[in-house]
Amino acid sequence: MQFSARNQLNGKITNVEFGAVMANIKIEISEPNVITAVITKESAEKLGLSEGDDVTAIIKSTEVIIGK
Repeated sequence: MQFSARNQLNGKITNVEFGAVMANIKIEISEPNVITAVITKESAEKLGLSEGDDVTAIIKSTEVIIGK
C-alpha cells in the first residue's frame, strides 16, 4: 500500500491495550524508542493488530506538536 504522507515510521507492535471504545497501540521504532498510537477499538480489530506485528506509523503533519 502506498501513501502520499511522507512522515512514515516502520516498527513493531510491542503492546495492544483495548478499552471500551479506543485502543492504545505501542510501536517500537528503534530500541528503545516507542510511540503510542491511540485509535478506535473498531479500527484496531478490523486491522487485526496484535503484539509482534510489523506496522507503519503514518503521521499527518498537521497533527505533530513540537516542544522545546
